[in-house]
This record gives sequence, structure tokens and C-alpha cells, in this order.
Amino acid sequence: MSGPARMLTGDRVYRIHWMPGTDILRGVCHCGAERVAEEPVELWEWLLAHPQGHHSPVPPAPEVPTRTAVPA
Repeated sequence: MSGPARMLTGDRVYRIHWMPGTDILRGVCHCGAERVAEEPVELWEWLLAHPQGHHSPVPPAPEVPTRTAVPA
């Protein structure tokens, strides 16, 4: 028997996930942009139109450590 299935990765991998208990689908582009819709055709059109309408999530700003002045 083989090991667990590996998820595809790459710069042209698109995903559509069904959100259980709803009629909502979530599309995820290889660039990190996401969109939700009820119609799969709407999501595929959006995914295949990359980069039009795609805005990658903004990464959080790195936390800057605070420095305390210590008298010499």
C-alpha cells in the first residue's frame, strides 16, 4: 500500500473547495487570492482570468521588537 496522498503544488494549481453544510464554494488561486461563490463556473472563470481580479493577501508586517534603554 502506498503512503498518504500528496497535495499538488505549483504556479498553476487552482483549487475549489466545497464548504460543508452550505451551497458555498471557495476558489483558491496559485497566487494566494481567494473568492467565494455559489456557482462553480463563476469561480473557474475568475481563476482562469489570473491575474485579473486577483489580489494576493497582504502578509502581516513583521513585529518589531521593542528596545528598552538601559543606563550605562
